Amino acid sequence: MTDEKMIQEFRRVMREEAEAVLRAAEYISDGAVVEVVRLLSACKGRVVVSGCGTSGVAARKIVHELCCVGCPASFLSPADAVHGGMGVLRAEDVLILVSKGGSTRELVTLIPGCKAIGATLLAVTENAQSAIATAADAVLLLHTASEPDPFNMLATASILSVIAAFDAVCICLMQLRGYRKEQFAVIHPSGAVGERLLSGKE
Repeated sequence: MTDEKMIQEFRRVMREEAEAVLRAAEYISDGAVVEVVRLLSACKGRVVVSGCGTSGVAARKIVHELCCVGCPASFLSPADAVHGGMGVLRAEDVLILVSKGGSTRELVTLIPGCKAIGATLLAVTENAQSAIATAADAVLLLHTASEPDPFNMLATASILSVIAAFDAVCICLMQLRGYRKEQFAVIHPSGAVGERLLSGKE
């Protein structure tokens, strides 16, 4: 690969991923947006998020963002969940399962426990007919036409759409709940963000 070809490929991938997020924003239904934001806003317990592989990485990002806007959340490892970790879940909680195909075996295994405990199940997937979608109380459907890698296999564009969608959910939650900078300063006192918050600088 020449330097010129490398630069072209680099920029192509970034453009395709940005376009995938824009298309995903148009694909998500208005009803799903309202349902998911209000579901999480009304949660009386904790939001528990689980996913495998790249979806697991996205799940951890979702957890962090929710915590940043005052919505208590935690990541549940699918492997640990079936060895007692499901004990963290309560009836007042929302369990979010993130899976592009929607039938990841490790996540499907969590569904009976979630139902038995009585927690609310939210599926985040591209497949409306998948196991997690059909079992869920609410579904956030996303769509990615293709991934930018040569094999259309790496979950890159698709996972950025998941992360962007939940960034949007979190910002909606902030506004719906009237979340203030003073509240954010309490939980984020360090780093450049904390310095700005505590100094009162914009």
